[in-house]
Amino acid sequence: MSVNEQIANSYLDSLERHMALFANMANYHQESVALLKACQKTLASGGKVIWFGNGGSAADAQHLAAEFVVRYKLERGPLASIALTTDTSILTAHSNDYHFNTVFERQVQALCKPEDLVIGLTTSGTSENINLALAAANEIGAYTVALTGRQGGEVKDIAKLPIIINYDETARIQEAHMFIGHWLCEAVDLLIAEQSK
Repeated sequence: MSVNEQIANSYLDSLERHMALFANMANYHQESVALLKACQKTLASGGKVIWFGNGGSAADAQHLAAEFVVRYKLERGPLASIALTTDTSILTAHSNDYHFNTVFERQVQALCKPEDLVIGLTTSGTSENINLALAAANEIGAYTVALTGRQGGEVKDIAKLPIIINYDETARIQEAHMFIGHWLCEAVDLLIAEQSK
């Protein structure tokens, strides 16, 4: 088989795996609505939405924070949201002086309030820096959510709302997380539009 044939097959195989997972995304509707309600409560009480993750999930965290602060579709005011993955001075200073496992926990301790919504993205559920940060947010009294995958890992027993994408491929889990994140942005827009009538 030529490399061009392998590439063509790879594209179609990836698409097939994506479609197989997304055929079951309705299974996460109830948890996604619970996430929306938590987000609505947070914003109504003057809280903020805090996101964090590692690697691709770090990029997804800051992407979704940007959708809140700037806009998704609706022309509206900014919504309070922050990603803990964007301040390179904090990330490098803490990792150098202390440990990378506590790099998000430290920021949660500094920035999180009880009225906040704290969302950790981890495809495995076993990332210690995510788990420690969510545990710290629980201690503060914030509402914690894990967007995770596979069997949920340890994070399923830490987050108040674990949303476990039951799939074994990291890229597909991340695509599902972004679908839920984008739907959350759309649903928040709909709520704001209704309130402004």
